[in-house]
Amino acid sequence: MREAAVVSEPNPLQRIPGVAIVLVLLIALFSAIAPGFLSVANLSNVLVQSTILTMLALPMTLIIMTEGLDLSMGAVLTLTSLCVAIVSLATKSMLLGLGAGLLVGAAFGTVNGWLVAILGIPPFVATLGTLGMAQGLSLIVSDGQSVVGIPHSVRDIYSATLLGVPVPIVMALVTYAAFHGLLYHTRFGTYIFALGGNREALRYAGLSPNKLLIAVYALGGAMAGIAGLLMTARMNSGHPTAGLGLEFDAIAAVAVGGTSFERGNG
Repeated sequence: MREAAVVSEPNPLQRIPGVAIVLVLLIALFSAIAPGFLSVANLSNVLVQSTILTMLALPMTLIIMTEGLDLSMGAVLTLTSLCVAIVSLATKSMLLGLGAGLLVGAAFGTVNGWLVAILGIPPFVATLGTLGMAQGLSLIVSDGQSVVGIPHSVRDIYSATLLGVPVPIVMALVTYAAFHGLLYHTRFGTYIFALGGNREALRYAGLSPNKLLIAVYALGGAMAGIAGLLMTARMNSGHPTAGLGLEFDAIAAVAVGGTSFERGNG
């Protein structure tokens, strides 16, 4: 196990040809109904609107590969979005707001991992509990109201461009590349496959499956923090129900993307 640093990359076109065909048919249909559908502006808008879901679906993929699940991700996104809004409003700093969101998100992810790995609570039950905690805290810190007046440094993220490409799309592409490299070109990626397929091999290699599992959930929480920043920028505020139900969208995206829900298949 220590010598296996990478996993061979699957061919996505071989794994999900049906999805690709349906996507092409839908694009053709929408283009016929609305001639402006394939315009650069519209496609750019579609991609920008999908970036928040991308930020959740990527870590959800890793969690599901470990035969796990994170139902708290949408609620944690809501809480981190509020943290970004509150801290950036108080400090006028986008970076401090992002730092607060990352810290809170990673903390919830770590708790999820601890409940699943150490206490042995089923992921569905554990993350359903933390979902309620995160949603409750969101209502408490916001008093059930939107947090408005956030600084331009946060608001402008959603409309800013880098070399003509919207910043949210750039962030999503960089994140995808990072997760792809992590999964298929690092030892940690190999361990993720083993977590879902052969945990005994990890133990024989002197590694702790529990610590690795906690790390995967913590990563998911941290990514909810980044998604929280984008959500705050998108809404120009923090809202106590901003991420309601997004965890199910992320799970659906993972399933449509071809990830198996068992045996560590990515």
